[in-house]
Formats: sequence, C-alpha cells, structure tokens
Amino acid sequence: MEPKEYIDILAVAARLKNTMRHCMVSDTRQESVAEHSWRIALMAMLLKGEEEFSSVDIDKVIRMCLIHDLGEAFTGDIPTFLKTENDAEKEDDLFQAWVNSFSEPQRTEWLSLLEEMEKLETLEAKTYKALDKLEALISHNESDLSTWLPLEYDLQLTYGQENMKFSDYFIELRKYVDAWTKRKIEEGE
Repeated sequence: MEPKEYIDILAVAARLKNTMRHCMVSDTRQESVAEHSWRIALMAMLLKGEEEFSSVDIDKVIRMCLIHDLGEAFTGDIPTFLKTENDAEKEDDLFQAWVNSFSEPQRTEWLSLLEEMEKLETLEAKTYKALDKLEALISHNESDLSTWLPLEYDLQLTYGQENMKFSDYFIELRKYVDAWTKRKIEEGE
C-alpha cells in the first residue's frame, strides 16, 4: 500500500472521532463512534483467555470490531431505534464502495470480513455482534439516567438479546448487565 492510500484510509477512519453516537458517556458528553469501536475491540481482547472462546479467532473478532462502524464515517450515526432499512443500505453501499477502492491485500481482507460479519454464521461474527450490542448497553448504564429517552427504559432490557443466545458466557454477562440496568432504573425513580 502506497503512503498516500494509507494516510487517506486513516483520514476517513479519523472522521469517527468526531462522529457522535446517541449514547452519552458517564460525564454527560456524547460518545464518539471511535470510542465505541475501540471499546468493543478491547472487550474482544478480554475474551482471549476465556475457555468458551478458545476456538474463536479473537484477532479476527478485534479486526471486525475495529471496522464494523466505518460506514458511519460517510453517513453519521443513526440510533438503532431510528435507523431504517434504507439508511442501513446506504451506509453499507458507501462503505463497500470505499473498501472496493483499496489496493490488495487490504481490499480482499476487508471485503471478506464484511461478508462474514453480514452473514453472522461464524463464531467470530457472532462474537463481534454480541460485543457491539453489549457495549451499547454498558455505555447506557454508565450514562446519567437523565440522558435516557423514555423508550430506552424498555430497549435497555431487550436490545441485542438474540445476539447473545449462542454463548453461555454472553448469557451470563447479559444477566449481570440487565440486573445493573434494573438497579439503575429503580434507584433513579
């Protein structure tokens, strides 16, 4: 990869530092997409020593976590409860077009990762997706309850449940996060 292409790719990725998510961080500042992506990559790294994930290519999961929201560098972040199928399609199309402009071997690797992530058939893809959903729940629990929208009280207890059912570890982690959510809501009322 030539230096210009390398820097150009990083410049697009850097947009995520200033692309804000709906979620607030603990000090009532909006979270950036870059912060979210970094944290799910860290969450993946923390799974490396867990017995249940011994057959999972955690390095691949980390790569998935790092690139999963790069389409938002073109469209911005749209909260899951507002995102339409057209929004998702537009984001995917722009992301794919960008990745198709890469030189080899990056183009092939990224396209392969994107296809695997889309299909959600491998343990790696399922793990990345569960982490993506779980990080959003954790971020919301860390934020001040006054920043929650009314619909988020229920959404916080239902969002991403299907994505965690493949794993005993994620089921237990989800129970812990749900209990935290319930305590937070009860204490806030």
